[in-house]
Amino acid sequence: MTTPDPSLSAIMSERRQLINLAYRLLGSLADAEDVVQETYTRWYAMSRQQQDAIESPGAWLTTVASRICLDLLGSARARRERYVGEWIPEPLPDRTEWISARPGGTAVDPAERVTLDESINMAFLVVLESMTPAERVAFILHDVFCHSFAEVAEIVGRTPAACRQLASSARRRIRTSQAPATPAVRQAGIVRDFKQAWQAKDIAALISLLDPDATAIADGGGLVSAVLHPIQGSEDIARYAIDIAIRAADLVILERTVNGQPGLIGQRDDVTEMVMAFDVAGDRIKHIWAVRNPEKLRPWTVA
Repeated sequence: MTTPDPSLSAIMSERRQLINLAYRLLGSLADAEDVVQETYTRWYAMSRQQQDAIESPGAWLTTVASRICLDLLGSARARRERYVGEWIPEPLPDRTEWISARPGGTAVDPAERVTLDESINMAFLVVLESMTPAERVAFILHDVFCHSFAEVAEIVGRTPAACRQLASSARRRIRTSQAPATPAVRQAGIVRDFKQAWQAKDIAALISLLDPDATAIADGGGLVSAVLHPIQGSEDIARYAIDIAIRAADLVILERTVNGQPGLIGQRDDVTEMVMAFDVAGDRIKHIWAVRNPEKLRPWTVA
């Protein structure tokens, strides 16, 4: 009978934490899983003697995964320049219905992949996209995952003082871009009102729910039809929403949790064709992100 290797269990127990980290750093669950797979590949490429010489395997795995992410972020700009239309972070698959909020309800998280908190909502991830790779890594490692600046410095190859400045700069970006949080119950009510007005093709009601300077962004990745540039202003967004409602009358709109917040998904024949995330400021919708790229939505159908 083979004796279980306790070190294997300890190493594999780090997987969820690594997925959490890589998703926040990259904004893509698929890329995050690739990073974690590569991290484990490097671990098992070492001899048992080399592995035993590592004092903290968890810290080693975090360092390697972070460095892989840093390299990917460095080349992401070139990849995004080739991307057709707007790029939106990949939404996390979740079939939780926020409409009922039944006691004892559980979120469906297929591989217990990502722990949800405020650092995972779409507005936060979009701000992260505006940061330099070093800012993003320093901020996520220190402010979200509580690593010391000495640890961060070792990962990003800069001094602790420089990493402190990077995290501070990232923090300023977050503060200047985000409005005070609207209570979740209020967010849910506004998104539900948006859904009802959209289905009723009530343009006046839609406009009343949108901030006058609201922005809507769609991500089709060049694989499906989608507006290639952001739509600005409540009236233009409302008109476009009505146009979609007319052209896609058979699309079933469902209330679902999207990255920890109330959102909407559009399904046809049980296949998710659209995931919408909202940024609500006060009593108005300030941003709408609609992911239509089928490659980013595949987990929503198979989950």
